[in-house]
Amino acid sequence: MNSILYVGMDVHTTNYTLCCYSIEKDEVFAVVQVEPDYRNILKYLDQVRKNYGDCHFLCGYEAGCLGYSLYHQLARSDVDCVILAPSTMATTKKKGIKNDKRDAGNIAKCLAYKTYSPVYVLSGDDNAVREYIRMRDDEKDTLKRIKQRLLSFCTRHGKSFTEGRSYWTQKHLAWLEKLDFGNAVLQEAFQEYLILYRQACEKIDMFDKRIEEFACREEYADKVKKLSCFIGIKTYSALALIVETGDFNRFLSAENYASYIGLVPGEESSGNSIQRIGITRAGNSHVRSLLVEAAQCYGRGSVGKKSKTLSSRQAGNEPKVIAYADRANERLKRKFYRILFRSKRNIAVVAVARELACFVWGMMTGNVA
Repeated sequence: MNSILYVGMDVHTTNYTLCCYSIEKDEVFAVVQVEPDYRNILKYLDQVRKNYGDCHFLCGYEAGCLGYSLYHQLARSDVDCVILAPSTMATTKKKGIKNDKRDAGNIAKCLAYKTYSPVYVLSGDDNAVREYIRMRDDEKDTLKRIKQRLLSFCTRHGKSFTEGRSYWTQKHLAWLEKLDFGNAVLQEAFQEYLILYRQACEKIDMFDKRIEEFACREEYADKVKKLSCFIGIKTYSALALIVETGDFNRFLSAENYASYIGLVPGEESSGNSIQRIGITRAGNSHVRSLLVEAAQCYGRGSVGKKSKTLSSRQAGNEPKVIAYADRANERLKRKFYRILFRSKRNIAVVAVARELACFVWGMMTGNVA
């Protein structure tokens, strides 16, 4: 059987640092730095094969700025490649010593001894939709900053909204339209802020309509419809959960899924002392944020009451799916209020988000009995 060489790749947009590790020799060798092009990796592998003899390569790099691009480029060239999740990797770094050569060697050793968890590579369609959704979220962040600048501008020039309790309502927007700053340049600057605000809102509305179209695709429609049965999860959130996670069946249990998105408690125990800390925040932060936002909705309304909006979202699903979602919704609402009575709201929200993640896993894997 051909020997296996593990190729660690510390990749950046400016350069790739490559090295090989052999379990038989227990050494890192053939360390080179090349231009950031996958073809240079192929040349490197050919050169190592000439010097070392016939062997099989397993390449790997940490998840980061390159995304899946290098993985797909190497896969098309029939090179086995793995993307390593940084938070799961064993480290051999010495304190105060860090450079590309050591990082590449550590990646190679993690590959050899399997002291890592691989990043799940999404399908082309899932990845494309995910990028579109994240682009929409970037525009949402832009809108948030524009709102903050508008309010700060008004505050700096003595304009305070006293006709209502909430900003960005119809009444607040009408108030903004009527503002007069008594100076032509100030008024022009304010109007430019308002134009930016309207443009950002129009963009987000356009993106949301496009996301609705994606959700109607055959591969997503049924899944989105099922997830929309939960309180706090609508089309955007449902589709984002689906494309961010990919294959839900790769998780053996609901607990594994909750752990993947960092919604389980951390631990700092030693000897007989057991100490729990806050959630790990490991894994996919976008999925975690979506579930935490959805969990906020369980603090509204009464237990056991179903809104007309939720009923309309549930319409058309199988009775067992609706029953499963109703049991989850009632249980999570009770849990939210029970924790809220004895602890802080944020603790209740995160606890509900963790259990909601488990129910989402159950829905997507067919465990709805």
